[in-house]
Order: sequence, then structure tokens, then C-alpha cells
Amino acid sequence: MLLELIIAIIIVRYLRTVLHKEEKIPKWDKILVYIMYAAIGLMVVGLGISALKPVAVWLSHALVLYLVYILYTEKDFAQARPVLLAVAPFIILSVFSDIINLTDYKAYSALKSLVSTGIAFSFVWMVAMWFITNKQKKDLEKEKIKTKVQEEQKTRMVSLKEQLEMQVAQRTAELTKQKEALEHTLEELKAAQTQLIQSEKMASLGELTAGIAHEIQNPLNFVNNFSEVNTELIEEMRQEIDNNNFEEVKAIAKDIKENEEKINHHGKRADAIVKGMLQHSRKSTGQKELTNINELTDEYLRLSYHGLRAKEKSFNATLKTSFDESIEKINIIPQDIGRVLLNIFNNSFYAVAEKKKEAGTNYEPTVCVTTKKINDKVEIRIKDNGNGIPQKVIDKIFQPFFTTKPTGQGTGLGLSMSFDIINKGHNGDMKVDTKDGEFAEFIITLPM
Repeated sequence: MLLELIIAIIIVRYLRTVLHKEEKIPKWDKILVYIMYAAIGLMVVGLGISALKPVAVWLSHALVLYLVYILYTEKDFAQARPVLLAVAPFIILSVFSDIINLTDYKAYSALKSLVSTGIAFSFVWMVAMWFITNKQKKDLEKEKIKTKVQEEQKTRMVSLKEQLEMQVAQRTAELTKQKEALEHTLEELKAAQTQLIQSEKMASLGELTAGIAHEIQNPLNFVNNFSEVNTELIEEMRQEIDNNNFEEVKAIAKDIKENEEKINHHGKRADAIVKGMLQHSRKSTGQKELTNINELTDEYLRLSYHGLRAKEKSFNATLKTSFDESIEKINIIPQDIGRVLLNIFNNSFYAVAEKKKEAGTNYEPTVCVTTKKINDKVEIRIKDNGNGIPQKVIDKIFQPFFTTKPTGQGTGLGLSMSFDIINKGHNGDMKVDTKDGEFAEFIITLPM
């Protein structure tokens, strides 16, 4: 009886402390408290009042069986049912022993040792199952803790993911704004670059003006002179017609025809110069066309030279040219290549003019221009005997806005534009060879 009541109290405490029934199911908390008090009361009666001990024993059985009943039948105690498996053998043997003792003492005496052994084994079973249940409970709690930790980690990961997505969205928005700002800045830079290039073109056109005027003046002089001669010849022809001297008329007519051909030739020459000037001033169409590179080079050489002479009357230079006549027409953008040549010629004449100011009469300014066919390429060399380019800046001369000229005399775009036109626009090559104080030579290579 005593052990049975102790087990009942332990079960009640287990249900109240482990399952927390006082929080989840208040109605059962009161019943469990009553059961515990009843078990304590029966222990006191059974130990203190011998006459009432048999009654206390059967009431103890009833109390324990009721506790087992509610554990087995009530869904609220489903989690505690493994306890029944632990205590059931002990309770069954205890009740069976007392029933046999009450109904058939002789049978009880015969089975007493067997029942006692069974009770002992059931007690061992109960203790073992108790430990196993506790271990399972601890494992379950660990698993719950692990699951809770995983859920917390998952929650944190979801939260972190949301934060990261928000940060990525914010960063993307910032980058989009930066991209739009950069694109706007790029458009402004492109517009500024276009304006600078146009300014450079107009500046070179201004330098061309005097040269163009000089070049146009020659054919115009021929046109004017031959026109005056033809006027006189026509007057002579009228007189010979009046004299019926038709042989002389035919000779005069022949001279007039030859003069008209010369007028036409020089008129076309002036027209070509004007068209070249217009091409130079207009925006490049990007359309390549077959061009005589020798004629183009010679034309821009003389335009550049006479342009500088118009500004500095005292300036003179020796022009040495060697054009390879075997070069056929090549496919280029003539106005672009013309700008490249003009820019380099202007630089060459500027260099020899500056050296002339320093060196005096013992120095003879010279600019040499050669063209040569090398396999499937055309090479143009422009060499001057000026002061050359210092080695410390040789790597910078093709960079935008870099110039060796004094402030206000150079934009720093000429060679940069020229480099891009040759290398990017025509798949060619442009390089420089120089010796400080002696010469500078630009070498242009174009595919045929």
C-alpha cells in the first residue's frame, strides 16, 4: 500500500510539474491536488490506525486505479500515457495480490513468494521504464530545442533575406540614379567633345584660309590672264574675217580654244580647292571613297605652308616631297585624312618656324614628305628638322588636351583626333620618331 501511494503521489507531481496542467487545464489541477492529498491521508491512516489499514489498502487501490483510468481515458493526459506502461505491472500485481489474500488465503500463501517476486520485477520494470521515459523525454526536449533553434534560425534568415533584398533594392535604385547621372554626364561630355572637335576644325580652317587664298589666286590669275588674251584674240579674229584672211582666222581660233582649255583647267582647280575647304569644314559623313593619297597630301602640304606664310611674311621653308607614283587610289574618308595631314603639317611648320627664331640665319627650315607603298599598305612620313619632342612627354602627345605649345596656341586635340581617325576610323597606325633638338617624324600607315 505504502509504495503504491508513493507512486500515485509521484505520478501526480509528474503530471503537475512536467505537463504544467495548472496552466493548461485548470479543472484537472484541482482533481490532481485532491488525489495527492487523499494519497497522503491514506498513508497516514494506514500507518497510524491498524484497525483501518485494510480499508486504507482498498481505498489506495481505488485511488491508484482511478488515476490510471483518467490517464488512459482522458485526451488531456495523452502525453503522460507512457507512465502507464511503467506502473501498470506493479499496480496490477499489487491489486491481484490483495484480492487473492482477501478471497483465498490458502492460494495467497501458495502464491505469495511468486507474487512477491513478480512485484519485485515489476518494481524493477517500473524504475527502468521511468528512466527510459525520462531519457526519451529529454531527447524529445532536445529535439524540440533543436527544432526551435532551427525555426529561429530560419526566421532570422528570412528576416536577413528581407533586409538584404531591401538593401539590394535600395542599392539598385542608387546605382540606377548614378547610372542615369553618369549617362547624362556622358551626353554632356560628348556634346562638349563635339563642340571642341568642331572648334578644332574651325581653328584649322582659319589657318587654311590664307593658304587657300594663295592657292586660289594662282588659277584665278591664269583665268584672268587667258581671258584678257582671248579678248584680244577675238578682236584680231574679227579684223582678219573682215580681211577675208581665213587661214589666220583658223590659227587665232585654235589659240582661243587652247586658252579656253587652260581657263577651264584652272577654273576646275579653283573649284576643287573650294570644295576641299567645304569638305574640311563640314561634319564627316563617314563615307569612304577612292582617293589619290599623293594629290591629297601635296594639296594640304601647300595649303598649310602658304597659310603660315600669310601670317608670317618673313617665313620660308624648304619643302621636299617624294611621292610613290605606283600607289593606286585608296579607300579613305578624304576630309578626315585631310584634317590629320593638315594638323601634322601645321605642327611641323610651327616647329621649324620656332626653331628659326632661335637659331637665326644658320638654320634652314625643312619639311620632308614621302609616300611609299609597302605590300598592301601605304606609308606616309612627315619629317621636320625642328626642335623635336622631349622624351619625357613622348608618351602623352596622343592624349586629349595635351599640347607642347604655349597656352592659347594649342587646344591639345589635334594629335588626339588624328590618332583616333587613323587607328580607329581607318584601321591604320600612327606613331612618332623624334630626337630632342634635331627632328620629329610622324609615320602614318593606311591599309590599301
